[in-house]
Amino acid sequence: MGRTRIFIALLVILFVGGVAVFVDWSSQFPFRFGLDLQGGVSLVYQADLSKIPSQDYDEVMAGLRDVIERRVNLFGVTEPIVQTEGRGEAGRLLVELAGIQDPNQAIQIIGQTPFLQFRETKENYQQLAEQNEDPFQDTQLTGKYLKKAQVGFDSITNTPLIQLEFNDEGAKLFEQVTSRNVGKPLAIFLDYQILQAPIVQETISSGNAQISGSFTPQEARQLVRELNAGALPVPISLISQQSVGPTLGAVSLERSMRAGIAGFGLVILFMLVFYRLPGLASVLALLWYVALVLAVFKLIPITLTLAGIGGFILSIGMAVDANILVFARMREELKSQKSFIIALEEGFSRAWPSIRDGNGTTLLVAFILFQFGSSFVKGFAVALSIGIIVSMISAMMVTRVLLRLMAGTKLERIAKI
Repeated sequence: MGRTRIFIALLVILFVGGVAVFVDWSSQFPFRFGLDLQGGVSLVYQADLSKIPSQDYDEVMAGLRDVIERRVNLFGVTEPIVQTEGRGEAGRLLVELAGIQDPNQAIQIIGQTPFLQFRETKENYQQLAEQNEDPFQDTQLTGKYLKKAQVGFDSITNTPLIQLEFNDEGAKLFEQVTSRNVGKPLAIFLDYQILQAPIVQETISSGNAQISGSFTPQEARQLVRELNAGALPVPISLISQQSVGPTLGAVSLERSMRAGIAGFGLVILFMLVFYRLPGLASVLALLWYVALVLAVFKLIPITLTLAGIGGFILSIGMAVDANILVFARMREELKSQKSFIIALEEGFSRAWPSIRDGNGTTLLVAFILFQFGSSFVKGFAVALSIGIIVSMISAMMVTRVLLRLMAGTKLERIAKI
């Protein structure tokens, strides 16, 4: 690589590093901390699926998850975590609310069975809507009369639509409601929040209806999940509660920062003592690496937990390991009387397979942890994965450019390991 290209690469590295430092120090991009660092509450619910056919378990749990996500948004929680765990009748819901102030209120609202209802318009609904008043009123038609909802497709346009099927009693109520609301909207509410307000085209007496519109397949599936969650009697019960106070979270964060800084300081000392000038180049690359990873954490953004910080610190060690592999290969090449630039290129090229394989297998393990682990394990896996990817860029590009700058200069003699 010519000197001009090396300087261009250096400018790119400095630019990226500068942007990363700006993001790190900017209050416009705050870090997002999990409940173990910020404080909050972790709730585990058991879903009662005893009355649900086994083939519908996953769909019902997905619908419940969507409903709970809608409910936790009432608290204004930043990055709430709502996910399903387990399979079959052992299905559970994990809810993590960082920074929550009233856990009892959260427990009360989250624990309610989803409530689906159909509302018709009041006589003066247009005037009420213009005055920002509620134009709808309750009917007797609720989710208990809805047998199921499913995604269908228009036979002509092939666009997604929602198909509804009511039981016998629900079919009679639906006929009454549609007969008096032809040409008017019939609103569908879940947990007192409106989902859709389709226009009634005609009286429907069969108990089967469809909602058409400009749905994407994903939107149609989500609406079906929400309708089924409100239609099926699936109560959930709280089986585990864990609260973390903000003071304890602050202490955990402070200790994590101290451990990280101490560990990073020892790594810097080790590299400077054992590898001198090349060690200094690797330290500069590590500083660039840390700034970039923290910026990525802010920009994505990632909810940082103690496990996530642990994954980040572990990735620092792997970044150092990559530099050590390169320097060890360089030392062997220099012992065979090769020039500095040849030893440099040979060191990086021969160390790359080991770095690639080692980091690749770790990334594979992180992927498995993310797919099958709990939320804290997933946080560890995400932070570790990002750190590994950036560490390979840092070791194979940044350190390499810095060492290439030394080739052909007075620093070359000092840089020999």
